Amino acid sequence: MDIAGLSMALNQTQLKQQSSILIAKKSMEMMGQQGEALKTLMQSTNVSAIQHVAQPHLGGTIDIKR
Repeated sequence: MDIAGLSMALNQTQLKQQSSILIAKKSMEMMGQQGEALKTLMQSTNVSAIQHVAQPHLGGTIDIKR
């Protein structure tokens, strides 16, 4: 293999490596942003409303026996 071909192969390998790293960094950044958004959403939710939606039959009636 000649020097020019070897140089081109090396540069292509480096470019692929750099692009893979950049994609991984972007993915990690997006995951971090989504995690923060989920954390904010969970902190701002009304727990009793969620429980009522999940189990709407609970708390609708009171059974009083003497």
